[in-house]
Formats: sequence, C-alpha cells, structure tokens
Amino acid sequence: MKNNAIHTIVALLCGTVFGIGLSISGMLNPERVQNFLDITGHWDPSLAFVLGGAVTVAFAGMSIVRRMRRPVYEKEFFLPTSRQIDGRLIIGSTIFGVGWGLGGFCPGPAIASLSVGLIPSFVFVSFMVIGMVLHDRLFAGKRS
Repeated sequence: MKNNAIHTIVALLCGTVFGIGLSISGMLNPERVQNFLDITGHWDPSLAFVLGGAVTVAFAGMSIVRRMRRPVYEKEFFLPTSRQIDGRLIIGSTIFGVGWGLGGFCPGPAIASLSVGLIPSFVFVSFMVIGMVLHDRLFAGKRS
C-alpha cells in the first residue's frame, strides 16, 4: 500500500475516533460549552472532565513521541519549535476564545457537528472558513 494511502487511512481513523469521542461526550452541543463558560448561571462542569481527559491523552502521546526516533509513517516529526509569545498569537487566541464563547464551538466539534446537520454549525464553519481565507490572503507569510 502506498504511503499516501496509509496517511489517508490513518487520518480518517483518527478523525473518526475524535468525532465519536466528541459526540459521546456531548461536545457537539454548543449549549454545553456555553454553560461551561457561564460560571454565574447554569454552570456545567462536564467540559472540564473532557478537557482533563484530552490533556491526559495528549500528555501520554507526547511522552511516547519524545522517546521515538521518528514517526511510523514519516521521516521526521513536524512539531512546533517556536516558543515566542507575540501579537499574532495573542490576537489569534483572543479571536479563538471569543468565537468559542459566543458560538459554543471550536473547529473540531464544529466540523464534527456538520454531520448532524445543526444550522449553527454550518454558520460557524462558514465564518471560520472565511476567516481562514482572509488570513491567508492578508497575512500569510507576514510576521509581526
């Protein structure tokens, strides 16, 4: 089997597992996310457990990666190397956080929720794509 086919199959399997996990945990429901952020109203702490589980899995995965010489299906790892906190990072994080709080979605759950046909997810993903295209047209390759 060709390397591209293996990459595609692995990506589809990982995406499917991720989507199923989001669905089982209820994270496709934007109200659950908004209720987590509403600490003075109908606070729902369940997202903290989902986030805790995600951090635990990521920590375990990165521990394994650090011990590996190279990935299974690649020649090298493609890990971020920059530790710089700059204006672009702060602005991007702010935009992400505001969008997450207002829309109740972040990119993964928004895309996964398209499969259940929620109108708000189509609106969110449409604006997310518009934002990515605008970023690429206006800022790609530029550094602050």
